[in-house]
Amino acid sequence: MKLAVYGKGGIGKSTTSCNISVALARRGKKVLQIGCDPKHDSTFTLTGFLIPTIIDTLQAKDYHYEDVWPEDVIYKGYGGVDCVEAGGPPAGAGCGGYVVGETVKLLKELNAFDEYDVILFDVLGDVVCGGFAAPLNYADYCLIVTDNGFDALFAANRIAASVREKARTHPLRLAGLIGNRTSKRDLIDKYVEAVPMPVLEVLPLVEDIRVSRVKGKTLFEMAESDPSLNYVCDYYLNIADQILARPEGVVPKDAPDRDLFALLSDFYLNPQAAERPLAAV
Repeated sequence: MKLAVYGKGGIGKSTTSCNISVALARRGKKVLQIGCDPKHDSTFTLTGFLIPTIIDTLQAKDYHYEDVWPEDVIYKGYGGVDCVEAGGPPAGAGCGGYVVGETVKLLKELNAFDEYDVILFDVLGDVVCGGFAAPLNYADYCLIVTDNGFDALFAANRIAASVREKARTHPLRLAGLIGNRTSKRDLIDKYVEAVPMPVLEVLPLVEDIRVSRVKGKTLFEMAESDPSLNYVCDYYLNIADQILARPEGVVPKDAPDRDLFALLSDFYLNPQAAERPLAAV
């Protein structure tokens, strides 16, 4: 099973991805997490350090794929989760999507994809170009991380549009939304009412989720010394169980940008207008 995790920049995709990976491993699955961000910090909370990237390794080998071994690019993380960082081109140069493609190419040549039950792509930010939508070409499911805010849901709608586009030619489905660190879900509910899709889980506003990123630890590792955090781990285990049940998922009918803008802004500024139905395409 291949998963692609997307969401607005800074929303907590990598923290969420790492905890989902550990949750899947706790359910007995062999998991590989692939960081698809030039700043190569997706797997930081699993490994505790910034591991060398695929691009770093290929450059050191003069792009001789035959000289690269699995142990050169795959690092063991917490809970037995294996970790890869694609890396990326220098800022302002090149295409990060190309790097993702090269990463998949190398891992296939190493037969790495055949070794795992679940492969999780953690992809930076909103989908604004075909390059960073590339992981959707390989995924069975897309998961969107959001919060209860305007910008994150606007990004979620853009990602939903990418899923719809990719689903024309690939067996891809949107598994659903994951609300991260939010005390409310009213705007999330308003959005999924207008653009129907599952909500897999909504994690509460827990400061330790943010702190875990700074500490370089997953919530599961933190819970070993602080059992009061076990309830937070249960949220991730619930997400893992839903994914492993291979849900039907949806091909979302994203909303037009202007209609969505009106819906989300009117929710607070003009509640009566927000009650009007939203046209989806």
